[in-house]
Amino acid sequence: MAHSAALLFYENHLYKMYAQADDYEEETWEEDEEENLDYPEVDEIADPFEPVNRVFFTVNDKLYFWVLKPVAQGYSFLFPEPVRISVNHFFDNIATPIRFVNSLLQFKFKRAGKELLRFGINSTVGVLGIFDVAGDNEGIQVSEDEDFGQTLGVWGLGPGFYMNLPILGPSSLRDAVGSAGDQFLDPVNYVNPLIDRYAIKAGSGVNKASFKIGDYEDIKKDALDPYAAIRDIYHQYRKSKVSR
Repeated sequence: MAHSAALLFYENHLYKMYAQADDYEEETWEEDEEENLDYPEVDEIADPFEPVNRVFFTVNDKLYFWVLKPVAQGYSFLFPEPVRISVNHFFDNIATPIRFVNSLLQFKFKRAGKELLRFGINSTVGVLGIFDVAGDNEGIQVSEDEDFGQTLGVWGLGPGFYMNLPILGPSSLRDAVGSAGDQFLDPVNYVNPLIDRYAIKAGSGVNKASFKIGDYEDIKKDALDPYAAIRDIYHQYRKSKVSR
């Protein structure tokens, strides 16, 4: 059972990356239409392990369609959207330490203060974060996540070579190191026993995936080479996160 929960969690991590990349693609296209600019050129990406990465991409693609997507669709059918939104709020709230610490490390002190204030309001008035009460106040709204991969980028570390990890999905050397660092800041990683920890992460992962079913399919449908499309969009997305 623990292995099944872990699979769902890691698989969602892969899906989340695809969904975030899709968000970046949509935002960039809309901005370019407004400014009458061409679609942004993609930087040259170091991909020395492309043959291996393509194999893992195919494996992850099958896992998405055979496991994550049907599970997320069933979950979405059982739980109405307001419930799933509240679950998202709860897990977003307990992930505050990741965003707070990385905001400090990036010298974004105003943002770090907003994170603390949001956590205090949502943990109390918002009933343990189930309701995003602070989100209704424009003065303490935050629109971007922060993670240690971004922090390393802000410090001047380049992305390194591209990786498509088995189950984990698209990443880079820098982001893989950053993700490992963020694990120490995630309160869920201190839940015991291990099976409960994986169950919590699986629940959070499937819940988030339930809002994004179809995004990956859209990218894949419109791409001549889905592997290259995901790689390029992921690279540009992470680059934009570091520069903000």
